[in-house]
Amino acid sequence: MKCSTMEPDLLPCALAYAETGIVTPERMRAVDANAQALGVSGLQLMESAGRALAGTVLSYNPKTVLVLCGRGNNGGDGMAAARYLQRGVDTTVCYLDRGERSPSCARELAALKGARVTLRPFVSTDDLRTLAPYFGKADVIVDALLGTGTAGALREPLATCIAMANGSPATIVAADLPSPGMRADRICAFHRPKVQGSEVIDIGIPLEAEICTGPGDLTLIPARKHTRHKGDGGSVLVIGGGPYQGAPYLAGLGALRAGADIVRIASPVFEPVPDLIYERLPGDRITEEHTERLIALAETADAVICGNGLGAESHAVTGAVAPHCRKAVFDADALRFPLVRAAKETVYTPHAGEFARIAPGNPLPADAADACGRAKAARAAAGEAGATILLKGPVDVITDGARVRFNRTGDPAMSVGGTGDVLAGVTGALLCHLPAFEAACIAAYVTGRAGERVAQEKGAGMLASDLVHRIPEELYRRDP
Repeated sequence: MKCSTMEPDLLPCALAYAETGIVTPERMRAVDANAQALGVSGLQLMESAGRALAGTVLSYNPKTVLVLCGRGNNGGDGMAAARYLQRGVDTTVCYLDRGERSPSCARELAALKGARVTLRPFVSTDDLRTLAPYFGKADVIVDALLGTGTAGALREPLATCIAMANGSPATIVAADLPSPGMRADRICAFHRPKVQGSEVIDIGIPLEAEICTGPGDLTLIPARKHTRHKGDGGSVLVIGGGPYQGAPYLAGLGALRAGADIVRIASPVFEPVPDLIYERLPGDRITEEHTERLIALAETADAVICGNGLGAESHAVTGAVAPHCRKAVFDADALRFPLVRAAKETVYTPHAGEFARIAPGNPLPADAADACGRAKAARAAAGEAGATILLKGPVDVITDGARVRFNRTGDPAMSVGGTGDVLAGVTGALLCHLPAFEAACIAAYVTGRAGERVAQEKGAGMLASDLVHRIPEELYRRDP
């Protein structure tokens, strides 16, 4: 992420835009990764979780505790808790000793070997049967077998382990969320609840990890299958050009670099870019005579990007095509009053002037650095439109009317013409595979990061085409 502390203009409204309620495993992994990018290691978070979990266990005044641990970070949480229980409580850690552990879990297990706890590994159901006395005499059992990464049917020996715990008279305390099939008398949720009925425990995740975009958001991008075919990466249609010929091609290249397999440019202007498919529209600008053809093209595209270089006279066409788009990004000259009401999932990418045109009832604050005021206006407009708005500025604001995210990546050198077109293209490509809000958040973050990289090399001499070539490195590397 851009820096380790929030800009002062975000501090007044930070808590107002923090997410609440049930969090999905995917979102929680993104927040964890953002926290680590801010300097809070996974091991630190695990230690905080373990200490809090141990405190909950101690509230029952147990004499004996059995901690059941898997191989992942959830198991590491349980092991950390066991270490905090070593004084005054007879503690046994029963852990799965088959398969590879997460690095943090392995470190916690190594530390436990020097603690005053009893370690009992198991690899089979036969091993578990020999451990039956520990289940029978425990006052409290800690369920740290499976965390948010659980997928598929429960296998042995974990199924037997859970059955033995359920048959015990002990109170069961679940770490973060119960393992599938496990009864839980108490659920200690770390940071946010994953299921109803959880008791939330703060483990020190920085607020910025949740309200700002970051490298953790990249974990939401679906993995590419080795069996993929041409077109699986998405088909994008760009409608634009006429008065300004380069804009739709920059958007198209942005979409290609962001992973779209097929990008078509429907425009009256041709530029010799062999990677892009040119759909020629007769004349020197897009008019109503092109509507039928554009609708046919839009209906076959996974996502449509509209407005780049379009000019002020073609707005009626965008309004006619919009309802026929599955997903759409409206940028530049498509952002004129009245607001285009479009596809099932729509992203608008206005700067301040364009926002004033499409949302006159929600004026922005005069101070462009007032991210709180900008977020309030954008959220209201997004709610009214039933769409996602990516409001560009010194701090970008992304909102779907309910959620708000801030993006602080970027560089002043990105004020050069064409960078917004690249952003629209990246958004369109991501929209092929992601919901609108997530696509807009990732696109803003990645395009800003690419701009920072280019600015380090080119300074004020940045070109939008320089930005295009940096997109894949920022989007698809997995080392935040």
